[in-house]
Amino acid sequence: MHAESKGVAQELVLAFRRDGFVVVLDLLTQEEISHFSKCVDAAVASRQHGRPRLEERSRYEQSFLQSINLWEDHPDVRPLSFHPRVCAAAAQLLGVERIRLWHDQALYKEPGGRETDAHQDQPYWPMREADALTAWIPFDDVRDENGRMGYVPGSHAVGLRRFVNIFLGEPEDVLARPELAGRAPVFVDVPRGAVAFHHSLTVHCAKPNLSERMRRVHTMILFRDGATRASEKYHHPCVDRAGLREGEPIASDVTPLAWPRPDGSLPPRPSHPMPEDYVGRHVWPE
Repeated sequence: MHAESKGVAQELVLAFRRDGFVVVLDLLTQEEISHFSKCVDAAVASRQHGRPRLEERSRYEQSFLQSINLWEDHPDVRPLSFHPRVCAAAAQLLGVERIRLWHDQALYKEPGGRETDAHQDQPYWPMREADALTAWIPFDDVRDENGRMGYVPGSHAVGLRRFVNIFLGEPEDVLARPELAGRAPVFVDVPRGAVAFHHSLTVHCAKPNLSERMRRVHTMILFRDGATRASEKYHHPCVDRAGLREGEPIASDVTPLAWPRPDGSLPPRPSHPMPEDYVGRHVWPE
C-alpha cells in the first residue's frame, strides 16, 4: 500500500523551522485515507465504555475523544502510525536521521465539541530534549466549521516551555504570556490526504466543531532517536513501562524506531502493555 517515501520540498522544511508548523499536501493517497480511516474508526470503537453526555464531561473530554497507542493492540493501524512517507517527512523536518514513536493517538472531536485550549506538547512529556513533532492526519477535510488547528508562528523558538493544565479546571491562557506578545494563532485548513506537522514547542489550539459530523484525526508523536528521559518525578507510560532512569536514552519496544525501518518491517507489540486505567486508554464512541 505504501509508495516509496518522497522528500519534503525544501521551502516547506525552511517554513517548518521558521514557523514551527507546516502542512504537507498529498502526503497520503485518497485510497490510503479511505482504508486507514476504517481501521482507526474500528480501533476507536473498541476502546469504549459508558459515555456521559457532552455537557457532563470535563473541559478536556469536551474538546475531543482521545485514544492513545492504537498501534499496540490494533495491527491494522500500525502501518499508518509507522507510515514510511510520513515518518521520513518528520525526520526531514526535524533534520535528523532516525526518529522514534513516542505514541500515536486518535483525536476525534464530536459535533458540538468545544475548542481545544492553547498549549505546547513538550511539557507533558518527561523528555529532556525538544527534538520532537506531531504528525496530524485528518480523515476528512478540516475547515473552519469542524475544528481546524491554529498555530502561533515562531512560538517554538521564543524560549517558552510552559505546562498548561488543559485536563482540569480553567487552564492558564498561554497566549497571554509575555514571550508571545504580538503573536496570535494562524488557523489552517488541512485537506484530506495532507499531513500537518507541528514542533513539540509550538503553541497550538483548535476551534470547536460546529458541524454535524465527527472531526476524525489520527496523530503520531515522533522524536529524535537519542533523546533522553527527564526527571523521574514526572511519570509517563512511554518511559515508565521500559524502566528508564533519568538521563537514559528513550529507546525500547514501547517507543520503537519509526524511521528508517529495516526492510520496511513493522515493530511488534510492546512486551509491557499500556495500563488499562491510563488516560486515553478508553474513549466514548458513537
